[in-house]
Amino acid sequence: QVQLVESGGGLVQEGNSLRLSCVFSGRTFDNYAVGWFRQTPGKEREFVGAVTTMYNKVYADFVEGRFSISRDNARNTVSLQMNSLKPEDTAVYYCAATAGREYYMAGAYDYWGQGTQVSVSS
Repeated sequence: QVQLVESGGGLVQEGNSLRLSCVFSGRTFDNYAVGWFRQTPGKEREFVGAVTTMYNKVYADFVEGRFSISRDNARNTVSLQMNSLKPEDTAVYYCAATAGREYYMAGAYDYWGQGTQVSVSS
């Protein structure tokens, strides 16, 4: 049974940074790509970025170089470094894992964490 546990959310002021972590357990981590999504009330989950099993990274356009994903297979962990945060980045952030090669769609992911709240004040 795959489990994903996010941590690192919180309340920060505009322009500051946060680093989210996602710890994977239950299967062989090397076989899974991990994506980050975010969601605000009343809206669908939005793709933020993903790192593949080969360490390739893809990002949503709105990231604009502010966010960076890293992967540590030795620790079964994926991190999302978020810099220059804006109030519109406020959301619940989720990590998710997929054994497939589709990274942009939430429906492609098999396993999800419980989410961590990120709030950015102006």
